[in-house]
Amino acid sequence: MTDRERPEVVDLFIIGGGINGCGIARDAMGRGLTVTLAEQGDLAQATSSASTKLFHGGLRYLEYFEFRLVREALEERETLLAAMPHISWPMRFVLPYHDDMRFESDTPTSRLLGLVMPWMKGRRPAWLIRLGLFLYDTLGGRKILPATRTLDLTQDPAGRPLNPKFRKAYEYSDCWVEDSRLVALSARDAADRGAQIHTRTRVVSADRADGLWRVTTEGAEGRQVHLARALVNAGGPWVEDVIRNVARINSTEGVRLVRGSHIVTRKLYDHDRCYFFQGEDGRIIFAIPYEQDFTLIGTTDKDHKDAPKEARCTDEERDYLCAFASKYFAKPVTAADVVWTYSGVRPLYNDGAKSATAATRDYVLSLDQNGAPLLNVFGGKITTHRRLAESALEKLAPFFPQAKGNWTARVPLPGGDFPHDGVAALRAGLRARYAFLTDYWAARLVRAYGTQAAEMLGDARTASDLGQDFGATLTAREVDWLVAREFARGAEDIVWRRSKLGLRMTAEQIAALEAYLAGAQAAGAQAPAAE
Repeated sequence: MTDRERPEVVDLFIIGGGINGCGIARDAMGRGLTVTLAEQGDLAQATSSASTKLFHGGLRYLEYFEFRLVREALEERETLLAAMPHISWPMRFVLPYHDDMRFESDTPTSRLLGLVMPWMKGRRPAWLIRLGLFLYDTLGGRKILPATRTLDLTQDPAGRPLNPKFRKAYEYSDCWVEDSRLVALSARDAADRGAQIHTRTRVVSADRADGLWRVTTEGAEGRQVHLARALVNAGGPWVEDVIRNVARINSTEGVRLVRGSHIVTRKLYDHDRCYFFQGEDGRIIFAIPYEQDFTLIGTTDKDHKDAPKEARCTDEERDYLCAFASKYFAKPVTAADVVWTYSGVRPLYNDGAKSATAATRDYVLSLDQNGAPLLNVFGGKITTHRRLAESALEKLAPFFPQAKGNWTARVPLPGGDFPHDGVAALRAGLRARYAFLTDYWAARLVRAYGTQAAEMLGDARTASDLGQDFGATLTAREVDWLVAREFARGAEDIVWRRSKLGLRMTAEQIAALEAYLAGAQAAGAQAPAAE
């Protein structure tokens, strides 16, 4: 290969366009490094769009004594709220309690309780729950979010949808996040800073040569060769496959794939709070207001033996979630209530835990220095993605002494440059400027694009100025924005990841969107090259 043919050498080549890969790319670009990222499908196509959509400390992880993980996650909630108030917001969680509740549990806490107080076997006494919530309130240095309080469910509206046997509950704070939008906006911010983001681009091989990584990809641009000083394997569920079959490295480290499935029903109750339900099997699930007119219920924890892309919510998991929720709601939840399901696999570090539920949710960063550095990213939670990225760059710092320090805390993502409590004012301003917007439409745009919603709408005076109407308030103007700014290519990218409008659109409307995108791509391919 001559110097003329030699590709540009970048500092980092990142495999994987989930939250870990995009978060690391964004962080690295802000430090002055150069980055290329390749994702085999769409951004957030796997695990990062299949979460329970929460920035949370992980209340139940306290039972496993994962205090560092919980503290870091709790600290991050408010840091992230400040950086993305359009796609993340506070929520209150109601945890119903009854004295006759019993649980099968093999957590360190339950074993200790059974040893010291054997008569408590199979119980989570009220004082233990209150102690856990006290730790939850104090470990992370909470400033914005309100503290835990006790509810009288016979008087509070949160008690109305529940079985009347529940007379008492605890209410605490956590936060919602639009997970796949977080990934797309992180990738966009990285690209705005100069990163090369390649979606639908598969990494065929990665080899060490002459002190660099030589990475071969296949995508829309054909087969390409990239050179990088370091390789970051953020392949999520495919992280082990990248180690063994792409980089062809022998390693004893691996992942435990755990499937988490969710169901979405028509709205089950009218207030804006969430429920935290404890199951007799020792697990917990959430019931959360979703997309204004629905309720999200999840998640399950099942070891997943098939390929990651084969993750589906099984009928058994659907029925499990319905039965679980029905033990709390006054009106049973049935399969007929379910309008949509989704499932993803968590790539947890394989720590040898006996059950999927007990496997650690903490992340592990493994650095291979046998030549050009390789950083393998195992596990991680969406809540701690920013801290994971900082830790990843800290691991790589010896190889890049020119890199700047930590910078991402509270730095807004695109559209997030407004106060954390400023959504109502932003929505009112948008409606005043664009009189054709309905309340729902304005709220949706603000929650998706924040301060950039007006930039997208531009000088439109009527809805027809926004071009073709695909239904459910999706117009050609927004579609073009998502293609140009957020790496969307197909209809599924737009209606299930950049938004959840697939819940409201018909098959015919989605097909019309797919045809529009195909026509736009064909026109782009035929356009003459610039001189």
